[in-house]
Amino acid sequence: MTPELRSERLSLCAYASADEAHFVALFQDEAVGRWFGDGMQSAAEDRALFGRIFSLIYAEERFPVWAVRYEGHYVGHAELKPSPETWLDGHEIVYGLTRETWGLGLGTELARLLTSYGHETLGLAEVHATVDSENTASLAVLKRLGYTQGREVPEENGRTTLLLTSRLQAPPL
Repeated sequence: MTPELRSERLSLCAYASADEAHFVALFQDEAVGRWFGDGMQSAAEDRALFGRIFSLIYAEERFPVWAVRYEGHYVGHAELKPSPETWLDGHEIVYGLTRETWGLGLGTELARLLTSYGHETLGLAEVHATVDSENTASLAVLKRLGYTQGREVPEENGRTTLLLTSRLQAPPL
């Protein structure tokens, strides 16, 4: 269910149990973890989330979830999943990279790889991303890749989630 994907510099593969410490460290880094889901959680909750990747996501073949590697080292997390948002009927990409890799262009490379997989392999006409309006780095990456902003969704915590969409271009006639 979780195929291996490769770009020029990144390899994406299914998680192994040995990745747990890296996964938890990524999600516990406030600069990264605050943008995932409902934001920062405890390390115990992140370990439980890691366990659910195996016991639910992989076991039930729900959707692909990847460990992201650069030069053979764990540098991030990625998903392409049916959106859990009640207001969005479609698939969305989710990704995050370790702070040490920021500024290398890996975010753009990763989002491009996920988007291409959604359009070209899964045949999705639209690939979405839901992004906190203050996450300027991800917004810049997605806009660079041609995502267009749609809906603005006010959240209970006072923040705003933005819906961005990549639409598959129709082939020329």
